[in-house]
Amino acid sequence: MQSCLGLYADKGIIKYAKVSKDKKTPKIEAYGVKFYDDLEETIEQIVKETYSTQIPISINLTDEQYKYSNLLNLLKPKDLEKAIDTEFEYYCSTNAKNKNTIEYRRLINENNTSEEDRDKLDIVYVYTNKTSVVERIQVVDKYKVGMVTPVAVAIASLPEPTGENSIIVNIEGTTEVTTVVQGKVKAVDKLSKGMDNILRDINIKENSMSRAYEACKNTTVYTKAGQNLKIDGNEYLEEIILGLSDIVDEVKKVIDRSEVQIDSIYLTGTGIIINNIDLFFQENFMDKKVEILIPYFIEKTNTKINIKDYTEVNSAVALGLKYLEPKGDEINFSNKASAGNTLKSILSADIGKDTGKQILQALNIKESFQKELDGIEKGMIRLVSVIVLLIVFYILVLWYLTTHINTKIDEVEAVIDDTNSKITKVTTYKSLVDTRTSEYQSRISAIEAQNNELTATYSSKNAIPNLLNQLMYIIPKGVQLVSLENPTGKEIIIQAQAEKYDQLGYFKTALSENGLLRNVTTTKGENVNGIISVTIKGDLPY
Repeated sequence: MQSCLGLYADKGIIKYAKVSKDKKTPKIEAYGVKFYDDLEETIEQIVKETYSTQIPISINLTDEQYKYSNLLNLLKPKDLEKAIDTEFEYYCSTNAKNKNTIEYRRLINENNTSEEDRDKLDIVYVYTNKTSVVERIQVVDKYKVGMVTPVAVAIASLPEPTGENSIIVNIEGTTEVTTVVQGKVKAVDKLSKGMDNILRDINIKENSMSRAYEACKNTTVYTKAGQNLKIDGNEYLEEIILGLSDIVDEVKKVIDRSEVQIDSIYLTGTGIIINNIDLFFQENFMDKKVEILIPYFIEKTNTKINIKDYTEVNSAVALGLKYLEPKGDEINFSNKASAGNTLKSILSADIGKDTGKQILQALNIKESFQKELDGIEKGMIRLVSVIVLLIVFYILVLWYLTTHINTKIDEVEAVIDDTNSKITKVTTYKSLVDTRTSEYQSRISAIEAQNNELTATYSSKNAIPNLLNQLMYIIPKGVQLVSLENPTGKEIIIQAQAEKYDQLGYFKTALSENGLLRNVTTTKGENVNGIISVTIKGDLPY
């Protein structure tokens, strides 16, 4: 199973997605968004968390620019490549650019714009300074570098293939609009406005990029029909609406100057964390189909996954998926094409007959072999022959061992990737079980508390009737109950009277010894006309 870690890094924000491909179906094994001060340190953390030390890394190119041209499709492949290179050299010379400091790649597409241009090919040049490429490679150089490529080109591999002409509006720090015709990149426009403008304005107030990011995530933009609605957490709605309006205006300009009729608009990038952004764009492009870009291999009806979390890292997913594509290397800025071309030129060098004769004459090989060899010379030839055979044998053995070892390494890496994937799943399941256990424990505690409350309620409900029933059996002869009160909770106050103190004392003792009341106390008796009255206090035992 092939895997690749896609990284999209841009001005303090890095998105990552570990993408794997089993046969023809890609899947996302890990993903997320982080904010960084030290890019290399954050990448190292991501690589460890996603178990990606042994898999290729695909990272976005920076500061790339685009140029377009048309060439006849009747040229042979070798002549076509020369024509493409000549065209770019002419562009550099006429625009005061030093070709030696520029690295470029190209996309070749059939021209489907008009019937008269059917015999032409559309060439899309992607170029940048070599220093930008080197700097990008250096941040991931300690790992397995798979690809450095522009995200505006890679993102075209995410939509479901259709026959429609579409644009992909990737609202990251800056906004890039990719025009896609029949699944091929026709053009890329880099806009001056993007999420940088919005996040910067909010960051001034929040003094934190992560809080500014969360503020956008918790904001809901309105259409005209919902402008009177008020939603909590929309304190930065004005800044966000202004930023999105600027982006919409620039996208309209791109569509107006497009050579093809645009049918649909896909939204992606950091901008889609803003709630209802698709409705906002739809209101401004009523004749187009507007939707959030969901990778074609994601099941939209799967309720077990949060599709919004996946689409939030579309840029990283596209970079990882681009590496796994069969022809994904055509726009790769990390490949070592120059070394291959040098070797190819050496091997294809045209050595004429005269040159061969001069070499043979200089070496004087023919004359040397016409002379009879002495014993020392024969011995040297045999020795050299043996050494050559040993070298050939060593090379063959080394080749065999290297091939065998590489095969085993690939098998081990596949096992490691599979194990890491299962560990990730087990960790996820454990977290889910722990969450459910905590939830069930909370419910059990609530049920127990409710049972205790009900028990106390039922116990106190019949407490007074039970007390009166038991008093009937223990009250001494001659003692009269004047009153019995239950003012609060378990407290009981009894007013009793008798002609003798010992009768009242016996009554108080009986209350305690028979367990009718606890903490029994009595007031000093008052003798009025020969009748002694006392107040007895105590607590119910329930």
